Amino acid sequence: MIRSSAVALALALALSAACALPGRADEFTPAQKEELGKFIRDYLVNHPDVLKEAIQALDKRDKETAEAERQKAVASESGPLFSSKYQATIGNPKAAATLVEFFDYNCHYCKGALPDVTKLIKGDPNLKLVLKDFPVLGPGSVEAAKVASAARNQLPGDKFWAFHSKLLASHGPVGKAEALAVAKELGLDMDKLMKDMESPEIKTGLDEAMRLGDALQINGTPTFVVGQDVVVGAVGYDQLKGKVDSVHKCGRATC
Repeated sequence: MIRSSAVALALALALSAACALPGRADEFTPAQKEELGKFIRDYLVNHPDVLKEAIQALDKRDKETAEAERQKAVASESGPLFSSKYQATIGNPKAAATLVEFFDYNCHYCKGALPDVTKLIKGDPNLKLVLKDFPVLGPGSVEAAKVASAARNQLPGDKFWAFHSKLLASHGPVGKAEALAVAKELGLDMDKLMKDMESPEIKTGLDEAMRLGDALQINGTPTFVVGQDVVVGAVGYDQLKGKVDSVHKCGRATC
């Protein structure tokens, strides 16, 4: 980021200097080009605050651009994002507010956010929680997501929460064996589960979640969607509740 910003600033300064000289840039003599290079270098060295301001402005612009693109993606992908048949839905299915979580069963921060999400869904009867498997942390995560997807066939709606929360709260690496152990502990039909895991629909559902993640420019977990906002990271209960409350109040995550 710093290097690219410095280059951008240097080019801007070079352009300003070039405007003061006759002819086109490709008509500069080697001596003129060398003089411009020295001027740019000396300016950056003697005015480091300018470089800092340029980097901050670029960072702010990049964040604003990314947020605008994400909000546009939320609107265009609202169907599969909020109402896909391949997702787990917890809480009130007709709720006025929806919280979507993209997670990975091996994500340390997802595990840390579990108490916050639990508190939100238990404390708000007018909230729907949508769980999106986003297995980006290796083969074990993919296998656990496949087991979880198959488990939803036997644990519809709120019944799936027991499986999800128990597996996410487990310690150590999570893979196929750990996910199957939770399923067995909860009394699922293991023969049916193993068969369902190989269903083409499981892959279709996971592919859909990954496609949505790409559209929303998600590069880490957990990532939440509430209202039109995409919230990256385990930001804590208060921030998530504030956005949910805003949706209840005015239909948007920020009133």
